[in-house]
Amino acid sequence: SIAMKHFFIITLLLLTTAAFSQSSDHWTAVEPTNYPLPRHENSFVENNGKFYLLGGRGVKPIEEYDPKSNTWKTLAMAPMEFHHFQAISFKNEIYVIGALTGGYPHETPLTHFLIFNPKTNTWREGAEIPEDRRRGSAGVLTRGDKIYMVCGIVDGHYADFVPWFDEYDTKTGEWTVLPDAPRPRDHFGAVLVDEKVYASGGRTSHAEIGKVLDLVIPEVDFFDFKTKEWNTVEAGLPTPRGGTSSIGKGPYLLVMNGESTVQEASHSEVEVLDTRTGNWSKLPNLIQGRHGTGVVYYKGKLYVAAGSAKRGGGPELNTMEVLEWK
Repeated sequence: SIAMKHFFIITLLLLTTAAFSQSSDHWTAVEPTNYPLPRHENSFVENNGKFYLLGGRGVKPIEEYDPKSNTWKTLAMAPMEFHHFQAISFKNEIYVIGALTGGYPHETPLTHFLIFNPKTNTWREGAEIPEDRRRGSAGVLTRGDKIYMVCGIVDGHYADFVPWFDEYDTKTGEWTVLPDAPRPRDHFGAVLVDEKVYASGGRTSHAEIGKVLDLVIPEVDFFDFKTKEWNTVEAGLPTPRGGTSSIGKGPYLLVMNGESTVQEASHSEVEVLDTRTGNWSKLPNLIQGRHGTGVVYYKGKLYVAAGSAKRGGGPELNTMEVLEWK
């Protein structure tokens, strides 16, 4: 009947409007007045309304993007080479924890935190990481006054990936060893969603047996602070890959970027887990697939910058793109 046809048309329009109210239908290239250095195996993080690119292969300065003026600014040079890390914003500063330094494949973990203060444009050395818990390419996140480090790899890309989970109390300076994750992983990001730590994406980098990119991890593991236990999400990551970036927003876990043996180009998929239902959905693919960088969520928009355009070491990127996601 005509009434039924109208009903279906109206329903379809409402569903389409609802979908587009959640996100725009494509990523947009950001065209700033100037560009940062190309880099990968770096981090990308927001602090007090400005975005920071830091680290990566080689020794590079930290670079600051101001979304209001759409300009990049070069700040202090890094005190050393550090790469393969997930930077965090903590109390108006940027922390580098669980990073590697040196060349492939036997990169070594940093012994201490590195802390950057944007206001003074200075680096300083922070707390020492216990010698028997040092690793790089680890997931790092904050919860209150505590910092958490999840999984990682001890011997660069060669061997000794670990399921370790540690807590650092910034008030007391104490380290606490928490229960191991269900499996080791490196080249991933860890985030807090509704009082749960999610470890998603990544791989076990095993150059010792010639499998650096192959051993990707589809399982998504989470630690519940209420029960003090780890569990695994029933539905795994739709596109398993290493070199991913993750963020949490409300009840959602977003996983994007990455590299794998499936394709030479870096991954452009952006996948979202609704942690309440366990269901995955997709956001629009990136214009440029990339791996080895971070993602920023700021004022209803996702931003991604830098990284590598192909699996492995390059070409390094200096572009940025943005997607509305509310």
